[in-house]
Amino acid sequence: MSGVTSRRKAEELIVAGRVSVNGRRISDLATQVDPQKDVVRIDQKRIEPESKKEYVLLNKPKGVVTTTRDERGRKTVMDLVKSKSSIFPVGRLDLNSEGLLLLTNDGELAHRLMHPGYKITKVYRVMLDKSFKEADFEPLSRGVKLDDGVTAPCKVRYYTSQLSRVEIIIHQGRNRQVRRMFEALGYRVRSLKRVEYGPLMLRGLDRGKYRRLNPLEIMLLKKAVNLR
Repeated sequence: MSGVTSRRKAEELIVAGRVSVNGRRISDLATQVDPQKDVVRIDQKRIEPESKKEYVLLNKPKGVVTTTRDERGRKTVMDLVKSKSSIFPVGRLDLNSEGLLLLTNDGELAHRLMHPGYKITKVYRVMLDKSFKEADFEPLSRGVKLDDGVTAPCKVRYYTSQLSRVEIIIHQGRNRQVRRMFEALGYRVRSLKRVEYGPLMLRGLDRGKYRRLNPLEIMLLKKAVNLR
C-alpha cells in the first residue's frame, strides 16, 4: 500500500530483518501495525500508505507481462498505464492471455479480491483448437484433476455458434488454471480473454487501453469483498 514492493517481497524483507516498527526490528510475519499510529521503516527509511486510492481497468493485450517490472526487459502492464500513484496489478493474466485486468494501490481491496475465501468470479472466453464436446461439460462442472489438486466446480457454455469457442466461469486463481483445465481434457487453448472480474465488465475498451473505475464500480467491488 506504500508502493514499496509486492506482498511476497515484503515478507522477504521482514524475514531478512530490514523492517522495523516503532524503532524495533521485527521478523514475525504476523506482526500487526496501525498505519495511523505506528512508524514503519525499511532500512531506516520511513514508509507510509498512499492516501489517495486509484482504481484502473486495463484491457491487457497479448505479449505483455502482468508485473510492475520485468528482469528480462519485457513490456509490462505498467508501460501501458500512466499513473502518479504506485498502482499494481490485482492477480495475473499470463503473457499470451488478454482482457480485463484491475490495477490499484488499494492493498486491502486487492488482497481480498485475490483471497479464495471471497470467491470472486472471473469469466473467460476461450478459443480451442477443436470443437468442445458436450460430454466434457460435466467434468468441468465437477472439477478437473490437475497436478496441484482438483479444481473447484465451474460453469461452462458455448457463447457463439462455433463449438470451439466456450465461456468459462471460475472463482479460483491458480497458475494458468484455465489453460491447464482444458489441456487435461485433451484440448489446446488458442486464445484466452478475461471479460469479467467480479462486478467489472470489459466493454468498449480497445486492446492496450485503460480507464479509471467510476464510483459505482468501486462501490460494487468493495461490496463484493465486504469492504466499506
